Amino acid sequence: MAEMSAADEHLRDLRNDYLAMKRQKSRYGGVLLLVFVALMTSGFVMVDDRNAGGFWDGLHRIGDFPAEVLGEAGEKLALLPGHLLHFLPALLETINIAAAATLFGGLVAIVISLLATRGLARWPRLIPVFRRMMDVMRAVPEIVIALVLIFVLGGGPVPAMIAIAFHTVGALGKLFSEVNENASLKPIEGLHSVGATWTQRMVLGVIPQVAPNYLSYALLRFEINIRASAILGFVGAGGIGYELKNAMSWGQGKYDEAAAIFILLFATIMLIDQLSSRYRDRLTHGAAGERTQ
Repeated sequence: MAEMSAADEHLRDLRNDYLAMKRQKSRYGGVLLLVFVALMTSGFVMVDDRNAGGFWDGLHRIGDFPAEVLGEAGEKLALLPGHLLHFLPALLETINIAAAATLFGGLVAIVISLLATRGLARWPRLIPVFRRMMDVMRAVPEIVIALVLIFVLGGGPVPAMIAIAFHTVGALGKLFSEVNENASLKPIEGLHSVGATWTQRMVLGVIPQVAPNYLSYALLRFEINIRASAILGFVGAGGIGYELKNAMSWGQGKYDEAAAIFILLFATIMLIDQLSSRYRDRLTHGAAGERTQ
């Protein structure tokens, strides 16, 4: 009986401690929620005061521009196929910018990620340097880099490609370094024991293990880079974004062209998203995993 009462008392103490921790967690959650709501409210009020027109004053007109674009596109529906063909080269330019930036950025990211991974780095003391380098490259927005490069090199696809590739190195380098940390060190130790160089150990011992994850992340980044390439066109970096800016700046009379560009962008992003999702799934789960979904 004494043992039973001691066990019951212990269980009661555990239950009371658990309830106390749960109440404390609830209080912390409530405080954080209040802080979040206060910050969001104050931030919205400040932004609304600084805005040129005011959010609430223009809220009722939020559907005016889409209605004008769709209305004019409907009136000139017969011209839509011609517009699609006309802007197709600009779309291909946007896709080429994203593909080149992803390829170049991905290759550089592989090297930097290997140099920034513990247990794999060629120079272990420089691991923090390479990690901070990736942080900086990831933190600077593509549009800032593109604006600087356009000022130096002039408008066109080259500044956009360099800007997107620069950001891609930082983003993919971070993801690749996390993948590298899960690689087995046994093949690397075996290659090292027979006198393989660092490059040979990485190419033969690490890359085969992590290549599917590398390709999966690269495909995901390719989707992001297509959208980034289209956005950079608004600052004169070429591609279909530049054509969209011109069509929207012209105003009424060119809204049918803007609608055609929107359709091309939407269809392209949807198609690439579906294809990349499919191939990412095959890379990470295999063909059998794809059939089960």
